[in-house]
Amino acid sequence: MELKYEFYIGAAPEVVWDTLVSPEGTKKTFFGCVIRSASFQEGEDYAYVGPGADGDETVHVYGRLLKVVPNEELSYLEHPGPSYHENHAELESRVTFRLEQVGGCTKLTLVNDQWTPEHPSFENTKIHWWMILSNIKTVAETGKTLDFGW
Repeated sequence: MELKYEFYIGAAPEVVWDTLVSPEGTKKTFFGCVIRSASFQEGEDYAYVGPGADGDETVHVYGRLLKVVPNEELSYLEHPGPSYHENHAELESRVTFRLEQVGGCTKLTLVNDQWTPEHPSFENTKIHWWMILSNIKTVAETGKTLDFGW
């Protein structure tokens, strides 16, 4: 199972990267979450934490950073947060963002693969990536978020 998306964003790779990893960027694009990691280095643990079922400190996904190349690539293994599935530690997928300068814009490629067989979040994730990626594009280009009516 693999999900793959490509977006062209009217902003420099540095702006798109900042939207992907900074607290300000992730709060706007990942449903109010921030990425928590000791120093954001390869091999470290991370978590997307924000408002949810367990309050403001809900862990939505967590895992290990595989590759961190500023302005070029971010890859990590992820598990759904404990409040989503009792067997969360057994459920896994890999997420890879690649940024490439194309003329005056950035090509953002997202690949979400290596899914645990029968992963219960797969179908829901297919829908949410479209929303997150559309929001990343909008924030990087305009600084504003999309209103999904929630």
